[in-house]
Amino acid sequence: MKKLSELYNIKDDRLIKGIKINSKEVEHGDLFVCTMGVTADRHDFIDEAIENGASAVVVSRDVLEKSVPVIRVDDTNLELRKVSAKFYDYPCEKAFMIGVTGTNGKTTVAEIIYQLLGENTAYIGTNGRKYKSKHYSMRNTTPDVDRLYMYFREFLDNGCDTICMEASSEAFYRHRLDDIRYDIGIVTNITEDHLNIHKTLENYVDCKCQLVRQVKDEGYSILNSSDKYFDKFKREAHGNIVSYGYKDSDTLKIENYTLKRDKTIITFKYNNKTYEVSSPLLGSFNVDNLAAAILCLLCKNISFDEIIKRVSKLKQIEGRMEILPFVSKYTVILDYAHTTDALDNILTFLNMIKEKRIITVTGSAGGREKDKRPGMGKVVLEKSDYVVFTMDDPRYEDPNDIIDDLVSESDKTNYERIIDRKEAIYKALDMAKDKDIVLITGKGRDDYMAVDDKYLPYCDYDVIKSYYEQ
Repeated sequence: MKKLSELYNIKDDRLIKGIKINSKEVEHGDLFVCTMGVTADRHDFIDEAIENGASAVVVSRDVLEKSVPVIRVDDTNLELRKVSAKFYDYPCEKAFMIGVTGTNGKTTVAEIIYQLLGENTAYIGTNGRKYKSKHYSMRNTTPDVDRLYMYFREFLDNGCDTICMEASSEAFYRHRLDDIRYDIGIVTNITEDHLNIHKTLENYVDCKCQLVRQVKDEGYSILNSSDKYFDKFKREAHGNIVSYGYKDSDTLKIENYTLKRDKTIITFKYNNKTYEVSSPLLGSFNVDNLAAAILCLLCKNISFDEIIKRVSKLKQIEGRMEILPFVSKYTVILDYAHTTDALDNILTFLNMIKEKRIITVTGSAGGREKDKRPGMGKVVLEKSDYVVFTMDDPRYEDPNDIIDDLVSESDKTNYERIIDRKEAIYKALDMAKDKDIVLITGKGRDDYMAVDDKYLPYCDYDVIKSYYEQ
């Protein structure tokens, strides 16, 4: 808590207990900041915030006199970052900050780093926020500033000295991360995504570049030399620029690897020495993800021999190529893949190891990037033996229209459509026989289904579990 006079040059010592931008979430003692949202001007909700207990309000335009102090600033969005940092005692300056961005792989890389660095590290991203054996779900990969800084403070107060966070392109676009300086910034890869927000691929890439622009001078920008935008990231990056990939010039070179059903054996070259690593993470895409994470630890001066020991103890990443342990006769895999590239990668690997059929349950989110749907559907139909198309956060779109888009560029008929996602998953599991693989993609461990403007309780993992508990 802080006095209002500690936050602003105002003679008022009332206590501020928190900072909020959602009037419905305001509690007694909160400071309500009237930011300009994507679809809402929060100045319109001042009265509701005060009714809910706001002790003071920050505005950027004239408002009628209120029963609590009203503080006028030029830009409430900019002010939110400043006052949040001040209220929570500048947590980003006190923690070792690691940021991970990219189209695919950022959750996996961030989670690997979180596991490998140990108990004094916190994780925040698509899979929620984690620290000290605690796990809380979140709606956004990178939360709004008021929540983000509150979580940073929470991590520090619970003994974490390192924060590994996913840094989404939307968060950079919305300027949520502008004031964070990173000790290490990691770029996984770039393929077309989120063009509903960024409009062009160039804009999307530029937002991703913002992470490595914000790396400290003494920090490290870790880049993927195999990515087509490597040279651009290299030009934009700050700090010490290092890379991982398959080239002799890479700081950490992937010499070769062997993919198996239960593990991956990888040979790395670092400082003219070779190291063999046995990883429980499966698929060629996880070779690259692991390389990024290992290079991060090397930049923190952890020895390669110690890293090898830690890698051998890695646990599965929730919702990322997650093989569910309570199924025995066949394999059920839960994955967040929702781009053509991600689906292609996982299905290519599964075709290498499959003994019988691959049955895939998938869909595509509504309200965004219709252009990517035909490519997604085509790769799924070509690389699966059977596909059940279903809903995946349809929002205001008709799920049937989305599925029409998904099948529009393929003449394959090895599919059916079942709109209700629970029914679709049950159908795939009913079909599955000994040694088949059932791949359920798109939502990972998400705990909601976005329908119209509502977020309805829903989780693929819970649905799958319920099938076996009947």
